[in-house]
Amino acid sequence: MIRLSTERGAIQVDHGVYTRIAGVAASNCFGVKGMAHRSMTDGLVHILRREVLNKGVRVTFHDDKSISIDLHIVIDLGVNIPAVGSAIIDEVRYVVTKSTGTEVKAVNVYVDSMIVG
Repeated sequence: MIRLSTERGAIQVDHGVYTRIAGVAASNCFGVKGMAHRSMTDGLVHILRREVLNKGVRVTFHDDKSISIDLHIVIDLGVNIPAVGSAIIDEVRYVVTKSTGTEVKAVNVYVDSMIVG
């Protein structure tokens, strides 16, 4: 959780806010089918419904009040993976910083699966 102090009081931004914003931003990028979650019981990768996008996102808080974000995604078969990854990194960094005012040190994208159309 990040705590920001202003002249009018304090603002606390919870972990869930960052995961939800990052999950929605990544899911809206071209070529992304959705966020991924690896099942502990069967080891398979599942696409997450829009309501639980935050399970495919991990946020790490740093002492300097910045964050790093790890995203696990499922993409369309045949898309240019480096181009999609770069677009996701730029979009997530921009949207999270714009929405929360928090510096994003790193956005790491993990392509867990590819699916057809």
